[in-house]
Amino acid sequence: QVQQEIFKEVSAKAEAQGLRLVPQQNGMAIVPVNQEGEPLGPQDIQALPEETRNALEEASKAILEELSAATRDLPQRDRERRRKLTELSSDTAKLAVDRAFEDQFGAFEDVEGLAGHLEAMRADILGNPSLFLQEPKDTGAPLDQQFNRFRANAFVRREEDCGTPVVYADFPDIGHLLGRIEHVPHMGAMLTDFTLIKPGALHRANGGYLLIDAERLLTSPLAWHTLKRRLRSRQIVIEAPRAGAQTMTAVTLEPEPIPLEVKVILFGGRRVLSMLSMGDPDFEELFKVAADFDDAIERTPETEKTYCRLIAGIAGNEIDRPVDASGCAAMIERSARIAGDNERLTLRIRALADLVRESGFWAREAGAEAVAAGHVEKAVSEQIHRVDLVREKIHEQVARDTVLIDVGGSKVGQINGLAVLAAGGFAFGKPSRITARVRMGTGKVIDIEREVESGGPLHTKGVLILSSFIAARYALDVPMALRASLVFEQSYGGVDGDSASSTELYALLSALSNVPIRQGIAVTGSVSQNGEVQAIGGVNEKIEGFFDICAEDGLTGEQGVLIPQSNVKNLMLREDVVEACAQGRFRVFAVEHIDQGIEILTGEPAGQRGADGHFADGTVNRKVEDRLRAFAETRRAYAHGSEADEGGEGGPT
Repeated sequence: QVQQEIFKEVSAKAEAQGLRLVPQQNGMAIVPVNQEGEPLGPQDIQALPEETRNALEEASKAILEELSAATRDLPQRDRERRRKLTELSSDTAKLAVDRAFEDQFGAFEDVEGLAGHLEAMRADILGNPSLFLQEPKDTGAPLDQQFNRFRANAFVRREEDCGTPVVYADFPDIGHLLGRIEHVPHMGAMLTDFTLIKPGALHRANGGYLLIDAERLLTSPLAWHTLKRRLRSRQIVIEAPRAGAQTMTAVTLEPEPIPLEVKVILFGGRRVLSMLSMGDPDFEELFKVAADFDDAIERTPETEKTYCRLIAGIAGNEIDRPVDASGCAAMIERSARIAGDNERLTLRIRALADLVRESGFWAREAGAEAVAAGHVEKAVSEQIHRVDLVREKIHEQVARDTVLIDVGGSKVGQINGLAVLAAGGFAFGKPSRITARVRMGTGKVIDIEREVESGGPLHTKGVLILSSFIAARYALDVPMALRASLVFEQSYGGVDGDSASSTELYALLSALSNVPIRQGIAVTGSVSQNGEVQAIGGVNEKIEGFFDICAEDGLTGEQGVLIPQSNVKNLMLREDVVEACAQGRFRVFAVEHIDQGIEILTGEPAGQRGADGHFADGTVNRKVEDRLRAFAETRRAYAHGSEADEGGEGGPT
């Protein structure tokens, strides 16, 4: 109103002097008018007498000065107007806003920092009420720049009655451990705000426990060192992954550190624990409590009952029918097989759960109301069948005589050894022909596998042990004059482990004594320097591997496997192998000493050293010792003959 009155008054004065105020883009202009009130153009003004032009110019200056003086305080008046309008809007909004905030201030007055945040939000709303009066505008931006600042980012949601948090970090890289700040692209720029701050596993586990797979943590770039820094500082600081290595920069946020109070539990294999303990001095400082868990439990009536309850629990969660007593018994047998010990049950719950699920499938297919032993056996056979192609190919090679394995008859210096191969998580036994050859020499047993660098250190150790056994047991009063060679026939890969050392020793004793070995019996077991047969691994797979080869040719009752006595507790054989043994069509021999084994393999007595210091005549050991003495005598005669030849020519004698 003031502005309009000023312009009206000044305009009237200008009209009285033949002038008019004309609004323009950059202000007001004063132009002369004629008697009809029409503005004069530049030519019309030039046509006026000079005296008239000067008078109009003076009048224009006076009008402009008066207008300027009258409007000088208008900006101040306008600012005052806007201030009063803002106060009026705030006072009006305050009636609604205070009512909404009143309950919030009362509910969170004890929460540190939150009261100040609510007061700042209240003041911001009261200072910008127009935001809530205008229609929302779609700017096309992915982030709401007007209203996002009023939103809350519930960083970690946690129910009041959920108890202490226990969090498993499935993917422990830096972003998932510490949290991250996400960005959204918009017109070539990367935008973000506080609503895009995402929590990490440390935030969710804060105040509780964080479980991390150690191997996954170590394979995530920089994650291990970052976790150590955070545990030392006891603060969570959100860091950009590979900060400093980025070629493109973007405006981002720097959230305040959050106090950290958490128990971190690393779990993994013993190899990882050993590597961290030896390779990182910080590990034992930060992780002071170590616990090594067994993967098997003792098999007792009580643990079998507990195991049945475990099976019932898995069945209740995973399948739609129960497991009956026969099914539980079959699963317990399978558990002992997985543990590799008939006195233990495996704690590999994942394998047990898989067996329960698959057994449930076959029970459903058969329309049975409960999972029985037959369904468990079907599930096990199907699990094996899906991954046993390599085993089938090996059996095919043996059946077609591509790989030579004798399962009948007797031969000197030849024996069937047993190894375990693994393919696709499935382990199976593979028989191999082992041969030994002997002659007079310098007392050396040649390991051909080692000579061609295909034998591992453990296999070489086994050969050296059996060499020591022979040297320390036979013909002690003469030098060892033996040259022997041992080899795995048709072996085109590496050979390692000492489980064939007793097998190689039997082949060597056969070659020395010239007593044939029954080819229908395969052998496994390591040997000590005293001739004791020691335990090996994979005994079930080895027995079943040779059984399958014999079964394809036809079981004769003369076939079997020779194992260490100490491996009897590990026997958990397939049902068909057990039945064949019960019917006398296949046998499993357990021995404690080489002498017991050589008697079974040759059918001849091993022989013990008598009071006269000699083995009994006709025994295997006597024949071995006689052969070694013969080698020594031949070597001595050969050496003396060479010296006599040199002396006969007039040389020294």
